[in-house]
Amino acid sequence: MRELKVYNTLTRRKETFVPVTPGQVKMYVCGITPYNHSHMGNARPFVTWDVIKRYLEHLGYEVTHIQNFTDVDDKIINAANGEGVTWDTISNRYIASYFEVMDALHIHRADKYPRVSEHMPEIIHMVQTLIDKGYAYVIDHDVYYSVEKFADYGKLSGRSLDDMMAGARIEVDDRKHNPMDFALWKGAKPGEPSWDSPWGPGRPGWHIECSAMSNKYLGDTFDFHGGGSDLIFPHHENEIAQSEAYTGKKPMVKYWLHNGFITINSEKMSKSLNNFFLVKDVLEHYSPDALRYFLISNHYRSPLDFSDERLEEMTRSLERLGTSIDNVLELLAMPAGAKSDTSAQLLADAKKIEEDFEEAMCDDFNTALASAAMFELARKVNIYKDAVLNKNVPVDSSVVSEVKRIFKTMTDILGILEDRWNGNKGEASNKDYNDLMDLILEVRQECRAQKQYALADAIRDKLAALGITVEDSPQGARWKK
Repeated sequence: MRELKVYNTLTRRKETFVPVTPGQVKMYVCGITPYNHSHMGNARPFVTWDVIKRYLEHLGYEVTHIQNFTDVDDKIINAANGEGVTWDTISNRYIASYFEVMDALHIHRADKYPRVSEHMPEIIHMVQTLIDKGYAYVIDHDVYYSVEKFADYGKLSGRSLDDMMAGARIEVDDRKHNPMDFALWKGAKPGEPSWDSPWGPGRPGWHIECSAMSNKYLGDTFDFHGGGSDLIFPHHENEIAQSEAYTGKKPMVKYWLHNGFITINSEKMSKSLNNFFLVKDVLEHYSPDALRYFLISNHYRSPLDFSDERLEEMTRSLERLGTSIDNVLELLAMPAGAKSDTSAQLLADAKKIEEDFEEAMCDDFNTALASAAMFELARKVNIYKDAVLNKNVPVDSSVVSEVKRIFKTMTDILGILEDRWNGNKGEASNKDYNDLMDLILEVRQECRAQKQYALADAIRDKLAALGITVEDSPQGARWKK
């Protein structure tokens, strides 16, 4: 199996990947807190890990992929109270929204999407074990983790406790043994959901959920844990402290991978800064392929600046790739001819480019360099087709078939242009669709104004046959699918 190098946040260096169990990969990716629609910053880690998963499977590994939903959280409770609905109404709504946009981005489903609300017994058991082992303490109905009891606290973020305290904004609670101690269990408050526990009704703190669920589904030690760079501290730092204290085994995770932020004018995109774009809104203007390709256009650890110009650039780049795919399919449809020096050169070039692609992906999943290799193969295909059409070079179908295999493997790993291989030239974006419908309705209205009612009715009936209903009103025509 090809050697894979990954950058490990824990050791701050690239390491050769050696799985815990030969031939298998177990990975846990922190999911969303479903209190609103997913924004672009949410989408990047999930597209990143989808590509990583696809490549690991390409290398021959059997991958187990777990991704949680934090469906019990202050933000969800606040949203529910603001709307006068239950907390699970909010979480279910935005989990459904999450799947809608992530499916559009061709993200393969995880093997399991555990929710906090469904794992209270495991969470309570872990908290009680940490109390019993002296790592946690109870105050009133709250339970806190004592960071001073865990000697390795800070090893992921590379900061000492003193440094953390100096730079942290900590909610003042004089009851805690140390200001950095964090909640494992929160006593019930009015207007909040709660579950029974040995310490009274309450709900989990944020960090304990991932420790409990990753341990349940992946065991005491697993291969990969991922998420955005903003989760390194405190979330992932606290996960390590909880999990390794609970199991008594190290490491909890062999390789920690963290993606960089999406920025706008070099400032992190986030809901708290109110500078975020919802994925569903971006998809009204750009195709899922263009958005997905934008999200992997830089190395996953590098920042990625969001702009319309970049997405338009991605759209143009994908169309060039799509044209090359069309050329491969057209070449395969032509009558097969004899071998030639030209086809032999294409095959040699394609094999070298395949090696370049694999080398890039094995170097910490470098999708930027891998994409460059893919575009080089597209260029070679175009040159070959031109030679076939204009220089009477015969089509070597065996070579073109091999080129198709290589080319399609690349696009499949990156998760782009999957439909193009089926001869689908690509769907218009929702914006293009809306603009076209506006034009059709404008033409139909002009027909009515000219008293060409039969033609106007024919347009309406043709649209109905396509599943589009046109409704006339005093304010003008409206349409819906």
